[in-house]
Formats: sequence, C-alpha cells, structure tokens
Amino acid sequence: MSLLPRPALSLLAVAVSLCSVVPAAIAQDANEVRMGAVLSLTGSNATVGEDVRRAVALAVDQVNARGGVMGKKFGVIVEDSNGNATTALNAARKLVSVDKVPVVIGEYSSGITLPMAQYLVKEGVTHINIASTSIKVRDLGATSFNLIGLENLGNRFSAADTWALGYRKVAIIAPNNAYGQGVAAGYKEEFEKLGGKIVAEVLYTQGQSTYRRELQQIARATPDAYIYTAYGQESAIINREAFELGLRAQPWYAILLSMSLSDTPPQIAKGQLGMEVGSVQGTAGKAYTDAFAAKYKEGPKTSYTGYAYDAVLMTAAAIEKAKSTDPAAVQAALKAVGKNYQGVTGPITFDENRQRIDPPYAKLKFDDKVVPR
Repeated sequence: MSLLPRPALSLLAVAVSLCSVVPAAIAQDANEVRMGAVLSLTGSNATVGEDVRRAVALAVDQVNARGGVMGKKFGVIVEDSNGNATTALNAARKLVSVDKVPVVIGEYSSGITLPMAQYLVKEGVTHINIASTSIKVRDLGATSFNLIGLENLGNRFSAADTWALGYRKVAIIAPNNAYGQGVAAGYKEEFEKLGGKIVAEVLYTQGQSTYRRELQQIARATPDAYIYTAYGQESAIINREAFELGLRAQPWYAILLSMSLSDTPPQIAKGQLGMEVGSVQGTAGKAYTDAFAAKYKEGPKTSYTGYAYDAVLMTAAAIEKAKSTDPAAVQAALKAVGKNYQGVTGPITFDENRQRIDPPYAKLKFDDKVVPR
C-alpha cells in the first residue's frame, strides 16, 4: 500500500504509516516496529519528496518480505514538512513524543534538516541524513548519521568538472539559504583554485514568481557558462525564464542536476549538463531500480531515492541487531552495521564522526531524461 501524504498540522496529528492511517494512541503497536521520516511531500520540493516516499515504501516492502524486524511487521511513519522548517520541526516533535520512534530520516533542504536534526540529537534520537549537503551536517552531534556527500566534496567535484568542460568565466545563481550559500562560496573557492573566474554571483530569495531581474543581472557579465542550483519548482521558473531571455545560448550547468530539473519541462531542460550525488551502484543498485520500476511503472526521478532506501534498510538491520528500539542501542548497532554495508548507493562505511567515507558522485546530462555522460 502507498503512503498517505498530508501536512503535519500539530503534534497530535494522525500518524501516516506505510500500511494504514493509525491513531496516534496506538502508533506503537506491540506487533509492529516503526521508524520515522520527514519528507517534503508538498511545497516546492514535492516532486523529490514523493520520489523519496516511494523508495521508503519499497524498502519497507523488502524488509517485511524478509520477515520484518524482531519477528514483527516493520513500518515507517511519514510526516510532511511542506518544505517548511517549522512544520518539519513540529513533525519531528510528534515522531519523538507521540510515536516514540528510535530513528528519523530526512529532510531534504539543509535549511530544514539542520534545525530538525538538532532537535532530534538533543532528544537523543537517531537522525539519518539522506539528502542535505550543507557541511554543517557534520556538526549535528553524536546521534546523527550521514549517508550523502556534503558540499565540500561536491563543490570540489563540480569545479573540476566545469573546468574540464572548458568553462573559464562563469556566473553563479543559487538560493539564499544555508545550502545555496555553501554552494556559491565553496564552488567559487574551488573554481578559482583551478584558475577560473566568477564574473557574477546572485543568491536569490526563494518563493518568487519570477527571477528575471536576477537572470538579467548575471547575464550582463557575459559569462562562458551559467552555474546554478535550485529546488524543483523554483528551478522550473528559472529555467523557463532563462530560455525566454535567450540565456540558454550559453551552457547551463546544474549542481545537483536531478533536483534542479525535477519540475522543468523536457524541451527546456534538454542539453543541460550537471553533476549529482551518485545514485545507484552495481548489482544491488540495478536490482533496486528494477524493483522500483516494477512497483511504480517508472524509474526514480531523482538521485535521492537510493539513499532513503539504504537508510530504511540499515535502520531495520540495526534494530534487528540491537534486538531493541532503544535509541542508544540502535545507534550502537547502526555504527556496527555501517562498516562496509553493501547498499544500493554502493558500499557504506561511517567514519568516527558517523559520516560516510568516500560518497559517490556522478557526471550527468539531460537527454529526454537525466542520464550519465
């Protein structure tokens, strides 16, 4: 059965599980083991959030097909952040205080993930980061685990990639939040090390109906290429207006391409290049992609689904290993599980700070869909 997305309206809101709508009072059924997830099911990142929700549901199917956890059925209580930090924080509070889950995965935007995860760490509950790339994720604390490459590594990768593509004078446009600020500053530092020059830089305010002024501003610098990163629905506006203004005559390179093009029409997106956190790897990755397509009649739209899938399976494995849902016991078991765990995103090993060692990256292009180049 599918998840039932709905906004997290209050701490006493009805829990949404993978199997059914369950009153909060019986959310911790003695016959079921559950974890939590906070995802952007509505708002500007809804396309990504729904894609990730599907991966979560598929992972639960896999766990239960193997017999569940500790002899019980396994499930995930999913809360909608609505792409809003306050809503996400309230959702996390509900998952901790009402549902009493030992682990929460999510969110997506770093500006939402950070305060939510800080709360979880303060409460001693396990947080697993599956999508946010701010380097501040490293400093969340002892109960936070990270599966994805952060912006310090991503900026180095994208700077080297764009330099190799022959770009020398570039303009940058990114959201004015923790993620966008980190990308703009980090990419600039890495690109200038290589000898490149940033001829214009704009950090835009999210939620605008138009970005023509910002686009015209960076266009006046006549760059070799435009380097950008943007969330789905905002990116669709930026891409459409760049196309209408004739700016696509120059190359456009997206940092996190699948995120940036998730809501952009294919005829506008065609030909864009970019990079992305690596998605699925090897035999396990192919099996996951095949199972996803079989269940949903289409493949994943973004690169983040595999991280959510791995996070859910690793959590189930940790609870099984701990034979307990006590957060401290699960955290200790998760450290043990995270020693060369063979995930669909490749081998996963945590360092002493619970950060993934050598996370994957990919060079991509849009050719009717996002594909490797």
